[in-house]
Amino acid sequence: MGIAGGSAALAPILSACGVGGGTTTDQENGAEEVSGGFDWRKAEGESIKILQTPHPYQQSFQPLLEEFTELTGIDVVAELVPEADYFTKLNTELAGGSGEHDVFMLGAYFVWTYGPPGWLEDLSPWLENSSATSDEYDFEDIYEGLRMATRWDFEKGSPLGSGGQWAIPWGFETNVVAYNKAEFDRRGIKPAETFDDFMQLAIDLTDRSENRYGVTFRGSRSWATIHPGFMSQFSREGAVDYEVNGTELVAAMNSETAVDFTKKWVELAKEAGPTSWTTYEYPDCTRDLGNGTAMMCYDADSATYPQNKPGASQEAGNLAWHPGPAGPDGNYATNLWTWSLAMNAASQKKLAAWLFIQWATGKEAMSDAVREGAFADPTRQSVFDGAFKETLGDFPGYLETFETVIDSTSIQFTPQSRFFETTEDWAVALQDIYSGADAKSRLDDLAAASTDIVNS
Repeated sequence: MGIAGGSAALAPILSACGVGGGTTTDQENGAEEVSGGFDWRKAEGESIKILQTPHPYQQSFQPLLEEFTELTGIDVVAELVPEADYFTKLNTELAGGSGEHDVFMLGAYFVWTYGPPGWLEDLSPWLENSSATSDEYDFEDIYEGLRMATRWDFEKGSPLGSGGQWAIPWGFETNVVAYNKAEFDRRGIKPAETFDDFMQLAIDLTDRSENRYGVTFRGSRSWATIHPGFMSQFSREGAVDYEVNGTELVAAMNSETAVDFTKKWVELAKEAGPTSWTTYEYPDCTRDLGNGTAMMCYDADSATYPQNKPGASQEAGNLAWHPGPAGPDGNYATNLWTWSLAMNAASQKKLAAWLFIQWATGKEAMSDAVREGAFADPTRQSVFDGAFKETLGDFPGYLETFETVIDSTSIQFTPQSRFFETTEDWAVALQDIYSGADAKSRLDDLAAASTDIVNS
Protein backbone atom coordinates (compact mmCIF):
# COMPACT_ATOMS: atom_id res chain seq x y z
CA MET A 1 0.00 0.00 0.00
CA GLY A 2 1.27 3.45 -0.77
CA ILE A 3 3.77 2.43 -3.42
CA ALA A 4 2.79 4.78 -6.20
CA GLY A 5 4.09 8.08 -4.90
CA GLY A 6 7.30 9.14 -6.59
CA SER A 7 7.65 5.83 -8.41
CA ALA A 8 7.51 7.34 -11.89
CA ALA A 9 10.93 8.85 -11.32
CA LEU A 10 12.42 5.69 -9.89
CA ALA A 11 13.54 3.94 -13.08
CA PRO A 12 15.86 6.70 -14.28
CA ILE A 13 17.30 7.04 -10.78
CA LEU A 14 18.10 3.33 -10.68
CA SER A 15 19.54 3.39 -14.19
CA ALA A 16 21.71 6.37 -13.37
CA CYS A 17 23.14 4.55 -10.39
CA GLY A 18 23.86 1.44 -12.40
CA VAL A 19 21.52 -0.91 -10.59
CA GLY A 20 21.79 -4.37 -12.09
CA GLY A 21 24.89 -3.43 -14.00
CA GLY A 22 27.12 -1.72 -11.47
CA THR A 23 30.02 -2.98 -9.41
CA THR A 24 29.07 -5.69 -6.95
CA THR A 25 30.09 -4.93 -3.39
CA ASP A 26 32.08 -7.59 -1.54
CA GLN A 27 30.62 -7.59 1.96
CA GLU A 28 31.05 -10.68 4.09
CA ASN A 29 27.94 -12.27 5.55
CA GLY A 30 28.07 -11.90 9.32
CA ALA A 31 26.05 -14.96 10.36
CA GLU A 32 29.03 -17.33 10.59
CA GLU A 33 30.57 -15.19 13.34
CA VAL A 34 27.69 -15.91 15.73
CA SER A 35 28.18 -18.97 17.94
CA GLY A 36 26.95 -20.43 21.20
CA GLY A 37 23.36 -20.70 22.37
CA PHE A 38 20.71 -18.28 21.19
CA ASP A 39 20.29 -15.22 23.41
CA TRP A 40 18.24 -12.12 22.65
CA ARG A 41 20.83 -10.07 24.58
CA LYS A 42 23.87 -11.10 22.55
CA ALA A 43 24.19 -7.57 21.13
CA GLU A 44 23.24 -5.74 24.33
CA GLY A 45 24.46 -2.16 24.46
CA GLU A 46 24.51 -1.60 20.71
CA SER A 47 22.39 0.90 18.79
CA ILE A 48 21.02 0.41 15.29
CA LYS A 49 19.44 2.76 12.79
CA ILE A 50 16.45 1.75 10.69
CA LEU A 51 15.09 3.56 7.63
CA GLN A 52 11.34 3.55 7.12
CA THR A 53 8.59 5.35 5.26
CA PRO A 54 5.30 6.23 6.99
CA HIS A 55 2.89 3.33 6.65
CA PRO A 56 0.32 1.53 8.83
CA TYR A 57 2.84 -1.29 9.36
CA GLN A 58 5.48 1.13 10.59
CA GLN A 59 2.95 3.07 12.68
CA SER A 60 1.68 -0.11 14.32
CA PHE A 61 5.21 -1.10 15.37
CA GLN A 62 6.42 2.31 16.51
CA PRO A 63 4.91 2.00 20.03
CA LEU A 64 6.51 -1.45 20.38
CA LEU A 65 10.14 -0.39 19.84
CA GLU A 66 10.68 0.08 23.57
CA GLU A 67 9.67 -3.55 24.07
CA PHE A 68 12.42 -4.60 21.68
CA THR A 69 14.96 -2.55 23.62
CA GLU A 70 13.79 -4.08 26.91
CA LEU A 71 14.09 -7.58 25.42
CA THR A 72 17.49 -7.14 23.78
CA GLY A 73 19.25 -4.15 25.31
CA ILE A 74 19.59 -2.72 21.78
CA ASP A 75 18.55 0.87 21.13
CA VAL A 76 16.70 1.62 17.88
CA VAL A 77 16.89 4.95 16.09
CA ALA A 78 14.14 5.08 13.46
CA GLU A 79 14.33 7.60 10.62
CA LEU A 80 11.14 8.28 8.67
CA VAL A 81 11.33 9.53 5.09
CA PRO A 82 8.24 10.48 3.03
CA GLU A 83 7.50 7.93 0.36
CA ALA A 84 8.13 10.37 -2.48
CA ASP A 85 11.76 10.61 -1.33
CA TYR A 86 12.27 7.25 0.35
CA PHE A 87 13.70 5.14 -2.45
CA THR A 88 15.84 7.99 -3.74
CA LYS A 89 17.51 8.26 -0.33
CA LEU A 90 17.81 4.49 0.08
CA ASN A 91 19.21 4.05 -3.42
CA THR A 92 21.82 6.75 -2.91
CA GLU A 93 22.91 5.30 0.42
CA LEU A 94 23.22 1.73 -0.81
CA ALA A 95 24.94 2.70 -4.07
CA GLY A 96 27.52 4.59 -2.05
CA GLY A 97 28.27 1.59 0.14
CA SER A 98 27.12 3.42 3.25
CA GLY A 99 26.25 1.43 6.34
CA GLU A 100 24.42 4.36 7.93
CA HIS A 101 21.16 2.44 8.21
CA ASP A 102 21.37 -1.16 9.30
CA VAL A 103 17.80 -2.19 8.44
CA PHE A 104 15.28 -0.76 6.00
CA MET A 105 11.83 -1.33 4.57
CA LEU A 106 11.93 -2.85 1.10
CA GLY A 107 9.33 -3.94 -1.44
CA ALA A 108 9.92 -7.36 -2.97
CA TYR A 109 10.39 -6.05 -6.53
CA PHE A 110 13.32 -3.94 -5.31
CA VAL A 111 15.26 -7.11 -4.48
CA TRP A 112 15.61 -7.60 -8.24
CA THR A 113 17.54 -4.35 -8.62
CA TYR A 114 19.19 -3.89 -5.22
CA GLY A 115 20.30 -7.51 -4.92
CA PRO A 116 22.60 -8.02 -7.93
CA PRO A 117 25.04 -5.22 -6.96
CA GLY A 118 25.50 -6.86 -3.54
CA TRP A 119 23.73 -4.23 -1.47
CA LEU A 120 21.57 -6.67 0.52
CA GLU A 121 22.66 -9.15 3.18
CA ASP A 122 21.64 -12.72 2.41
CA LEU A 123 19.51 -13.69 5.42
CA SER A 124 19.53 -17.44 4.71
CA PRO A 125 22.70 -18.03 6.79
CA TRP A 126 21.12 -16.10 9.65
CA LEU A 127 17.94 -18.15 9.48
CA GLU A 128 19.94 -21.38 9.42
CA ASN A 129 22.21 -20.48 12.37
CA SER A 130 20.58 -21.63 15.61
CA SER A 131 23.00 -19.40 17.51
CA ALA A 132 21.49 -16.36 15.81
CA THR A 133 17.86 -17.42 15.41
CA SER A 134 15.49 -18.57 18.12
CA ASP A 135 13.98 -22.05 17.87
CA GLU A 136 10.60 -20.34 18.26
CA TYR A 137 10.98 -18.15 15.15
CA ASP A 138 9.28 -20.65 12.79
CA PHE A 139 10.11 -19.14 9.39
CA GLU A 140 7.78 -21.65 7.69
CA ASP A 141 4.83 -19.96 9.43
CA ILE A 142 5.24 -17.08 6.95
CA TYR A 143 3.07 -17.77 3.90
CA GLU A 144 4.99 -19.63 1.21
CA GLY A 145 4.24 -17.16 -1.57
CA LEU A 146 5.75 -14.42 0.59
CA ARG A 147 8.87 -16.37 1.51
CA MET A 148 9.48 -17.01 -2.18
CA ALA A 149 8.79 -13.38 -3.10
CA THR A 150 12.02 -12.19 -1.51
CA ARG A 151 14.19 -15.14 -2.55
CA TRP A 152 15.99 -15.19 -5.91
CA ASP A 153 19.33 -16.25 -7.43
CA PHE A 154 19.55 -13.24 -9.84
CA GLU A 155 19.85 -15.55 -12.85
CA LYS A 156 17.88 -14.46 -15.90
CA GLY A 157 14.87 -16.73 -16.31
CA SER A 158 15.14 -18.29 -12.86
CA PRO A 159 11.89 -18.38 -10.90
CA LEU A 160 11.48 -16.84 -7.49
CA GLY A 161 12.16 -19.15 -4.57
CA SER A 162 15.75 -20.03 -5.48
CA GLY A 163 18.93 -18.34 -4.27
CA GLY A 164 19.39 -16.10 -1.24
CA GLN A 165 16.72 -14.82 1.16
CA TRP A 166 17.21 -11.10 0.69
CA ALA A 167 14.46 -9.78 2.95
CA ILE A 168 11.87 -11.08 5.42
CA PRO A 169 8.21 -10.30 4.57
CA TRP A 170 6.71 -8.03 7.23
CA GLY A 171 3.26 -7.03 5.97
CA PHE A 172 1.55 -7.68 2.65
CA GLU A 173 -1.52 -7.28 0.49
CA THR A 174 -3.43 -9.31 -2.02
CA ASN A 175 -5.08 -7.51 -4.94
CA VAL A 176 -8.79 -8.26 -4.95
CA VAL A 177 -12.15 -6.47 -5.25
CA ALA A 178 -13.75 -4.35 -2.55
CA TYR A 179 -17.31 -3.23 -3.24
CA ASN A 180 -20.17 -1.17 -1.84
CA LYS A 181 -22.25 -3.93 -0.26
CA ALA A 182 -25.01 -1.53 0.78
CA GLU A 183 -25.60 -0.53 -2.85
CA PHE A 184 -25.33 -4.13 -4.07
CA ASP A 185 -27.88 -5.23 -1.46
CA ARG A 186 -30.21 -2.36 -2.36
CA ARG A 187 -30.17 -3.49 -6.00
CA GLY A 188 -30.27 -7.19 -5.19
CA ILE A 189 -27.03 -7.94 -7.07
CA LYS A 190 -23.91 -9.95 -6.27
CA PRO A 191 -20.24 -9.67 -7.29
CA ALA A 192 -19.35 -11.07 -10.71
CA GLU A 193 -17.55 -14.40 -11.04
CA THR A 194 -16.15 -13.99 -14.59
CA PHE A 195 -14.32 -11.06 -16.13
CA ASP A 196 -16.91 -10.48 -18.85
CA ASP A 197 -19.66 -10.37 -16.21
CA PHE A 198 -17.49 -8.08 -14.10
CA MET A 199 -17.21 -5.66 -17.02
CA GLN A 200 -20.96 -5.66 -17.59
CA LEU A 201 -21.68 -5.22 -13.89
CA ALA A 202 -19.32 -2.24 -13.68
CA ILE A 203 -20.94 -0.64 -16.73
CA ASP A 204 -24.43 -1.21 -15.29
CA LEU A 205 -23.38 0.45 -12.03
CA THR A 206 -22.07 3.54 -13.81
CA ASP A 207 -24.22 6.67 -13.89
CA ARG A 208 -22.18 9.73 -14.86
CA SER A 209 -25.14 12.05 -14.21
CA GLU A 210 -25.07 10.94 -10.56
CA ASN A 211 -21.26 11.15 -10.35
CA ARG A 212 -21.16 7.42 -9.78
CA TYR A 213 -19.07 4.89 -11.66
CA GLY A 214 -18.65 1.12 -11.56
CA VAL A 215 -15.04 0.34 -10.75
CA THR A 216 -11.83 2.11 -9.90
CA PHE A 217 -8.28 0.90 -10.48
CA ARG A 218 -4.94 2.60 -11.07
CA GLY A 219 -4.07 4.25 -14.37
CA SER A 220 -1.19 6.68 -13.81
CA ARG A 221 2.13 6.58 -15.66
CA SER A 222 3.78 4.30 -13.12
CA TRP A 223 4.90 0.72 -12.67
CA ALA A 224 2.45 0.69 -9.75
CA THR A 225 -0.43 0.82 -12.24
CA ILE A 226 0.43 -2.64 -13.54
CA HIS A 227 1.04 -4.61 -10.37
CA PRO A 228 -2.35 -4.54 -8.51
CA GLY A 229 -5.68 -5.32 -10.21
CA PHE A 230 -4.30 -5.37 -13.74
CA MET A 231 -1.63 -8.01 -13.07
CA SER A 232 -3.96 -10.17 -10.98
CA GLN A 233 -6.60 -10.35 -13.71
CA PHE A 234 -4.00 -10.50 -16.51
CA SER A 235 -2.60 -13.64 -14.85
CA ARG A 236 -5.99 -15.17 -14.15
CA GLU A 237 -6.90 -14.82 -17.82
CA GLY A 238 -3.84 -16.90 -18.71
CA ALA A 239 -1.43 -14.19 -19.91
CA VAL A 240 2.24 -13.86 -18.89
CA ASP A 241 4.66 -10.95 -19.04
CA TYR A 242 7.73 -12.88 -20.30
CA GLU A 243 8.63 -16.32 -21.58
CA VAL A 244 12.04 -17.92 -21.13
CA ASN A 245 13.88 -18.79 -24.34
CA GLY A 246 17.23 -20.33 -23.50
CA THR A 247 19.25 -17.61 -21.80
CA GLU A 248 16.90 -14.80 -22.82
CA LEU A 249 13.54 -13.46 -21.76
CA VAL A 250 11.00 -12.77 -24.50
CA ALA A 251 8.26 -10.26 -23.67
CA ALA A 252 4.80 -11.77 -24.11
CA MET A 253 2.45 -8.93 -23.23
CA ASN A 254 1.52 -8.89 -26.94
CA SER A 255 0.23 -12.48 -27.05
CA GLU A 256 -3.29 -13.05 -28.31
CA THR A 257 -4.53 -13.62 -24.75
CA ALA A 258 -2.72 -10.53 -23.45
CA VAL A 259 -4.00 -8.27 -26.25
CA ASP A 260 -7.58 -9.46 -25.79
CA PHE A 261 -7.44 -8.84 -22.05
CA THR A 262 -5.77 -5.44 -22.44
CA LYS A 263 -8.48 -4.28 -24.84
CA LYS A 264 -11.12 -5.25 -22.29
CA TRP A 265 -9.27 -3.60 -19.41
CA VAL A 266 -8.99 -0.32 -21.28
CA GLU A 267 -12.63 -0.55 -22.37
CA LEU A 268 -13.55 -1.09 -18.71
CA ALA A 269 -11.60 2.04 -17.75
CA LYS A 270 -13.40 4.06 -20.43
CA GLU A 271 -16.92 2.79 -19.89
CA ALA A 272 -16.99 2.27 -16.13
CA GLY A 273 -13.88 3.87 -14.62
CA PRO A 274 -13.03 7.34 -13.33
CA THR A 275 -13.06 10.05 -15.98
CA SER A 276 -9.49 11.03 -15.05
CA TRP A 277 -8.25 7.44 -15.02
CA THR A 278 -4.78 8.24 -16.41
CA THR A 279 -3.99 10.19 -13.22
CA TYR A 280 -5.30 7.62 -10.74
CA GLU A 281 -3.09 6.12 -8.05
CA TYR A 282 -4.17 4.06 -5.07
CA PRO A 283 -5.24 6.96 -2.79
CA ASP A 284 -7.60 8.19 -5.53
CA CYS A 285 -9.09 4.72 -5.87
CA THR A 286 -9.67 4.15 -2.17
CA ARG A 287 -11.01 7.69 -1.72
CA ASP A 288 -13.66 7.16 -4.38
CA LEU A 289 -14.66 3.83 -2.87
CA GLY A 290 -14.90 5.41 0.56
CA ASN A 291 -16.98 8.40 -0.52
CA GLY A 292 -19.43 6.34 -2.57
CA THR A 293 -18.33 7.58 -5.99
CA ALA A 294 -16.90 4.20 -7.03
CA MET A 295 -18.98 1.07 -6.51
CA MET A 296 -16.03 -1.32 -6.72
CA CYS A 297 -12.25 -1.08 -6.33
CA TYR A 298 -9.79 -3.61 -7.77
CA ASP A 299 -6.70 -2.98 -5.69
CA ALA A 300 -4.92 -4.02 -2.50
CA ASP A 301 -7.11 -5.46 0.23
CA SER A 302 -5.10 -3.61 2.88
CA ALA A 303 -5.56 -0.34 0.96
CA THR A 304 -9.36 -0.65 0.99
CA TYR A 305 -9.43 -2.16 4.50
CA PRO A 306 -9.12 1.18 6.39
CA GLN A 307 -12.08 2.67 4.50
CA ASN A 308 -14.47 0.35 6.36
CA LYS A 309 -13.31 1.30 9.85
CA PRO A 310 -15.88 3.34 11.83
CA GLY A 311 -15.62 7.03 10.97
CA ALA A 312 -12.91 6.49 8.35
CA SER A 313 -15.09 7.28 5.34
CA GLN A 314 -18.62 8.06 4.26
CA GLU A 315 -19.17 4.41 3.32
CA ALA A 316 -17.56 2.90 6.43
CA GLY A 317 -19.57 -0.15 7.42
CA ASN A 318 -21.03 -0.50 3.92
CA LEU A 319 -18.07 -2.22 2.24
CA ALA A 320 -17.36 -5.88 1.55
CA TRP A 321 -14.69 -7.95 -0.22
CA HIS A 322 -14.68 -10.50 -3.02
CA PRO A 323 -11.82 -12.38 -4.76
CA GLY A 324 -12.76 -10.76 -8.08
CA PRO A 325 -13.34 -12.67 -11.31
CA ALA A 326 -11.82 -16.12 -11.58
CA GLY A 327 -9.94 -17.03 -14.74
CA PRO A 328 -11.59 -19.09 -17.50
CA ASP A 329 -10.25 -22.25 -15.83
CA GLY A 330 -11.44 -21.14 -12.39
CA ASN A 331 -8.02 -20.03 -11.11
CA TYR A 332 -7.53 -17.18 -8.63
CA ALA A 333 -3.93 -16.23 -9.44
CA THR A 334 -3.38 -13.06 -7.44
CA ASN A 335 -0.45 -10.69 -7.49
CA LEU A 336 0.95 -9.50 -4.17
CA TRP A 337 2.95 -6.66 -2.72
CA THR A 338 4.94 -7.12 0.46
CA TRP A 339 6.74 -4.59 2.56
CA SER A 340 9.70 -6.51 3.93
CA LEU A 341 12.65 -5.84 6.19
CA ALA A 342 16.13 -6.10 4.69
CA MET A 343 19.62 -5.76 6.13
CA ASN A 344 22.23 -3.45 4.64
CA ALA A 345 25.18 -5.57 3.50
CA ALA A 346 27.43 -2.70 4.60
CA SER A 347 26.08 -2.67 8.18
CA GLN A 348 28.68 -2.90 10.92
CA LYS A 349 26.09 -4.17 13.43
CA LYS A 350 24.69 -7.20 11.68
CA LEU A 351 23.80 -9.31 14.72
CA ALA A 352 21.84 -6.46 16.27
CA ALA A 353 20.20 -5.78 12.91
CA TRP A 354 19.20 -9.44 12.53
CA LEU A 355 17.77 -9.56 16.04
CA PHE A 356 15.59 -6.59 15.15
CA ILE A 357 14.37 -8.16 11.88
CA GLN A 358 13.75 -11.45 13.69
CA TRP A 359 11.77 -9.72 16.44
CA ALA A 360 9.70 -7.50 14.11
CA THR A 361 8.73 -10.41 11.86
CA GLY A 362 8.17 -12.82 14.76
CA LYS A 363 4.85 -14.11 16.06
CA GLU A 364 4.63 -12.16 19.30
CA ALA A 365 5.54 -8.69 18.03
CA MET A 366 3.41 -9.09 14.92
CA SER A 367 0.42 -10.17 17.01
CA ASP A 368 0.89 -7.12 19.25
CA ALA A 369 1.10 -4.84 16.19
CA VAL A 370 -2.15 -6.29 14.82
CA ARG A 371 -3.92 -5.63 18.12
CA GLU A 372 -2.46 -2.13 18.47
CA GLY A 373 -3.02 -0.72 14.99
CA ALA A 374 -4.17 -1.12 11.38
CA PHE A 375 -1.77 -3.93 10.49
CA ALA A 376 -3.33 -5.74 7.51
CA ASP A 377 -2.32 -8.23 6.31
CA PRO A 378 0.12 -10.01 8.66
CA THR A 379 2.56 -12.26 6.87
CA ARG A 380 2.28 -15.15 9.33
CA GLN A 381 -0.54 -17.66 9.11
CA SER A 382 -0.64 -18.10 12.90
CA VAL A 383 -1.04 -14.34 13.40
CA PHE A 384 -3.70 -14.10 10.69
CA ASP A 385 -5.62 -17.01 12.21
CA GLY A 386 -5.16 -15.61 15.70
CA ALA A 387 -4.83 -11.91 16.47
CA PHE A 388 -6.03 -10.68 13.07
CA LYS A 389 -9.27 -12.67 13.06
CA GLU A 390 -9.88 -11.69 16.67
CA THR A 391 -9.67 -7.97 15.87
CA LEU A 392 -11.13 -7.87 12.34
CA GLY A 393 -14.63 -6.74 13.24
CA ASP A 394 -17.40 -6.32 10.66
CA PHE A 395 -15.62 -6.77 7.34
CA PRO A 396 -17.96 -8.92 5.21
CA GLY A 397 -16.15 -11.27 2.87
CA TYR A 398 -12.66 -10.23 3.94
CA LEU A 399 -11.68 -13.54 5.52
CA GLU A 400 -13.44 -15.61 2.87
CA THR A 401 -11.72 -13.65 0.11
CA PHE A 402 -8.31 -14.02 1.74
CA GLU A 403 -8.76 -17.74 2.24
CA THR A 404 -9.91 -18.16 -1.37
CA VAL A 405 -6.88 -16.49 -2.92
CA ILE A 406 -4.01 -17.01 -0.47
CA ASP A 407 -2.82 -20.34 -1.89
CA SER A 408 -2.69 -18.74 -5.37
CA THR A 409 -1.16 -15.47 -4.17
CA SER A 410 2.40 -14.83 -5.28
CA ILE A 411 4.36 -12.40 -7.41
CA GLN A 412 2.98 -13.00 -10.89
CA PHE A 413 5.76 -11.07 -12.65
CA THR A 414 8.87 -12.70 -14.05
CA PRO A 415 11.80 -11.43 -11.94
CA GLN A 416 14.22 -9.25 -13.90
CA SER A 417 16.51 -6.38 -12.97
CA ARG A 418 14.93 -3.82 -15.32
CA PHE A 419 11.48 -4.27 -13.78
CA PHE A 420 10.73 -0.64 -12.95
CA GLU A 421 11.72 0.73 -16.33
CA THR A 422 9.88 -1.86 -18.41
CA THR A 423 6.77 -1.92 -16.22
CA GLU A 424 6.44 1.86 -16.36
CA ASP A 425 6.69 1.53 -20.16
CA TRP A 426 3.82 -0.94 -19.92
CA ALA A 427 1.70 1.61 -18.04
CA VAL A 428 2.45 4.20 -20.73
CA ALA A 429 1.28 1.72 -23.37
CA LEU A 430 -2.02 1.30 -21.52
CA GLN A 431 -2.47 5.06 -21.52
CA ASP A 432 -1.72 5.22 -25.25
CA ILE A 433 -4.32 2.53 -25.97
CA TYR A 434 -6.78 4.39 -23.76
CA SER A 435 -6.11 7.48 -25.92
CA GLY A 436 -6.85 5.60 -29.14
CA ALA A 437 -3.72 3.69 -30.17
CA ASP A 438 -4.26 0.27 -31.74
CA ALA A 439 -3.81 -2.29 -28.95
CA LYS A 440 -2.04 -4.97 -30.97
CA SER A 441 0.41 -2.59 -32.65
CA ARG A 442 1.18 -0.74 -29.44
CA LEU A 443 1.74 -3.94 -27.47
CA ASP A 444 3.92 -5.35 -30.26
CA ASP A 445 6.12 -2.27 -29.96
CA LEU A 446 6.17 -2.57 -26.17
CA ALA A 447 7.11 -6.25 -26.30
CA ALA A 448 9.95 -5.66 -28.78
CA ALA A 449 11.38 -2.80 -26.71
CA SER A 450 11.00 -4.71 -23.43
CA THR A 451 12.74 -7.78 -24.84
CA ASP A 452 15.70 -5.62 -25.87
CA ILE A 453 15.87 -3.89 -22.48
CA VAL A 454 15.72 -6.96 -20.25
CA ASN A 455 18.39 -8.77 -22.27
CA SER A 456 20.76 -5.84 -22.61
